[in-house]
Amino acid sequence: MSTLKIEDLHVEVEGKEVLKGINLEIHSGEIHALMGPNGSGKTTLSLAIMGHPKYKITKGKILLDNEDITNIDTDEKVKKGLFLAFQNPIEIGGVKLSTLLVAEYNRVQGSGQMATEIFQKVKDFTKSVGISETLLNRGVFEGFSGGEKKRTEILQMLILKPKFAILDEPDSGVDVDGLRIISDIVDKMKNEMNTAYLIITHYRRILDYVNADKVHVLYRGKIVATGDMSLAKLIDEKGYESVIKN
Repeated sequence: MSTLKIEDLHVEVEGKEVLKGINLEIHSGEIHALMGPNGSGKTTLSLAIMGHPKYKITKGKILLDNEDITNIDTDEKVKKGLFLAFQNPIEIGGVKLSTLLVAEYNRVQGSGQMATEIFQKVKDFTKSVGISETLLNRGVFEGFSGGEKKRTEILQMLILKPKFAILDEPDSGVDVDGLRIISDIVDKMKNEMNTAYLIITHYRRILDYVNADKVHVLYRGKIVATGDMSLAKLIDEKGYESVIKN
């Protein structure tokens, strides 16, 4: 069993402290939901974990299987099994999506297979997330709808097979069919590969499809409440104030 542990994490963005002592522990096969109002620091946490240079860790540690990975490069974190699906993926001109996906497949599976066989498997993965093969010929995320971007990130996750996946608002801009596909893949990877998740969301919407083992509420840079799915239901019915006041 693998463990991702965050200990007393403090993070500054442009000189302002945004996270003020986050403690979190996620084990293989678990799904944790991180909820909170706008500006609470949810996305800051995801980017700090992955090592974005804008997000300065001033105190605390990030441990993967008791190894301190706080300050290692982002690509090394990915190689060790971390994955982040961004809230707003940026377009990457000049790089075909097919080129990126084949490279990711080769990194995980090895390049011993024939190119035609690899490309066919990439196309099969593409079909499994319900996006058109025509997107493979476009630049990464260029001209993609919000739902297509989210499905493409889930496609990357499916190919990379991470130990721990951070999904930042995977339900944003996604229709009901897309949400169901994303949720099915989350469950499939949890059950078959023991993948663990930190799902960041404002609302309970995705949690109607994915059953979280733990729900955390982040407010003003601190986790102020932790519970089960009943906590998400309370927030849905009465808002964050009901949790924050308690």
